[in-house]
Amino acid sequence: MDFALSDEHRMLKELTQRFVKDELMPLESKVLAREAAGQGIHLTPEERTRVDEVSQKLGLWGLDAPEDVGGFDLPQVALIGVNEAMGSTVTPYTLPPDSPNLRMLMATVNERQREAYLTPYVEGKTISAIGISEPGAGADPAGMITRAVRDGDDWVISGRKIWTSRAAEADFTIVMAVTDKEKGARGGMSAFLVDKGTPGFNVLRRIPMIGGAFTYEVALDDVRVPDWKLLGVEGQGFAPMQVRLGTRRMEMAAWCIGLAQRALDMMCEYAPQRVTFGQPLANRQAVQWWAADAATKIHAARLMTYDCAWKLDLGRDVRNEISMIKVFATEMAWEVIDNAMQCFGAMGMTKEMPLQLMAASVRNMRIYDGPSEVHRMVVARNLMGGRR
Repeated sequence: MDFALSDEHRMLKELTQRFVKDELMPLESKVLAREAAGQGIHLTPEERTRVDEVSQKLGLWGLDAPEDVGGFDLPQVALIGVNEAMGSTVTPYTLPPDSPNLRMLMATVNERQREAYLTPYVEGKTISAIGISEPGAGADPAGMITRAVRDGDDWVISGRKIWTSRAAEADFTIVMAVTDKEKGARGGMSAFLVDKGTPGFNVLRRIPMIGGAFTYEVALDDVRVPDWKLLGVEGQGFAPMQVRLGTRRMEMAAWCIGLAQRALDMMCEYAPQRVTFGQPLANRQAVQWWAADAATKIHAARLMTYDCAWKLDLGRDVRNEISMIKVFATEMAWEVIDNAMQCFGAMGMTKEMPLQLMAASVRNMRIYDGPSEVHRMVVARNLMGGRR
């Protein structure tokens, strides 16, 4: 068994790390100041234009997109190092296009949709969102009540979505809806492409989240979309949605590794310098164990995540592994960052340091795309069901 990345993938990881260090880290002080002032975390148009230009010039766009639409079609294993590097900064930036929705589109688009949606998305010309969660139906898609009813050559969608990121900015939103009430989530759920400005697609409010992030609540009031904007096969939207969710969960695991590694590096740099009661913090057993446990758990999470990516690239069923890394990596990062904040004392509580935003980001991830409790339930059910 070879645990080493290929030279190509190793160089890509190093390239991304340099991009983060040279372009994103220097923006952190401005991002932290905006968040402390209650403005949320964001880049200005000028900052984003600069970062877009550099990342595109470096060849960091479309890494896992199909080659026939301008991507590099890289395997999941190659993306772990990329996402670990991207996750190590609190500067909010995603390399175009956002992989989860990309993967869902790749699994479902027909030729017309490929030209109208996938290609411009890969080229970084459009922004996408996805509407899955509803009031009262978050981690359990069986509770979804948004309906899509066929009307001639159109579909009419009615319902509500909540916790939808980028809904107000997106050029198009993938909307999940029930098309067969009897079958529900298993055989009766479909996906639709809804363009920005479509009558009846109304963003009701922006919801401030911890860590300076925002989501949206959306009302779909008799939204009419043509039949060709049905994404994939009618009634078979659940599996592509899981592809999308699985992709994000793997990203989260890699991001958490990057965040935890940065917190550990900060702690290891600070502890030898800070003297209390006549000794550096690095001489205190509590701090030593925080560092040792962090390094051990980061190593374990990294190996687990690469193992999951490798199996996925081979076409194996990785539902258990994805749930495992979603739980382990997010909870690991939460513990490591919390200990780093403890190590820094009052300084670790300030909004002048990135630790508080790192912690808030991980706390969000312990809920987004399935809370830890649901993923533990999935793993346990699969294990015990198999035994029966």
